[in-house]
Amino acid sequence: MRLCSLLMLTLFIATSCKNPGPSAEDQRMAQLEPVQTEAVDGYERAYFASGCFWCVEAVFESVKGVKEAVSGYSGGTQSNPTYKQVSYGQTNHAEAVEVFYDPKVVSFRNLVLVFFGSQDPTTLNRQGPDRGRQYRSIAFYQNDDQKKIIEDSITELNDTVYDGAIVTQVLPFQKFWEAEGYHQNYEKNHPNDPYIQGVSLPRLNRFKNNFQNF
Repeated sequence: MRLCSLLMLTLFIATSCKNPGPSAEDQRMAQLEPVQTEAVDGYERAYFASGCFWCVEAVFESVKGVKEAVSGYSGGTQSNPTYKQVSYGQTNHAEAVEVFYDPKVVSFRNLVLVFFGSQDPTTLNRQGPDRGRQYRSIAFYQNDDQKKIIEDSITELNDTVYDGAIVTQVLPFQKFWEAEGYHQNYEKNHPNDPYIQGVSLPRLNRFKNNFQNF
């Protein structure tokens, strides 16, 4: 099991209790102007956080039109964060993914549907067995159109599914830090890992069953 899911469980429960809402850093970041990334070989980039990046990477890479999803860290202001720092709550970053997608095949709106459809957006500072602010749900926007798509999706889901319980943060994208190499494509490279078997694959399969058109 991951360090954060086993050895640090008690610490993360305590951290979650002490930080029931957006931190001061979250509030400062929410006031910043978003950074617009440039396309790479025709592929646009989008950024999401919804728990373990091993899980989220695998979900997005299963979507038609997504070339690649990269595991990393975003949502904080600290430079060059490491997995150890993020896992121990020493930064305000969340585990996040950078999604390279072909907008001719899959729209940003549909990526937002994938984002919400592959997690529980009502659990504060937690996703599945992983607890702590580094596992909080965040949808990052790079422009006003993306912000509106995210906010409209939250409004609709709150009205029709979650009865106003969504705790996902909507933040202007600032910077994505790529995670250490051994985290990349972890689900593909370590199919027999207990965490992959017990958490990542069931999450991926639930998404595939519910969103077969993607």
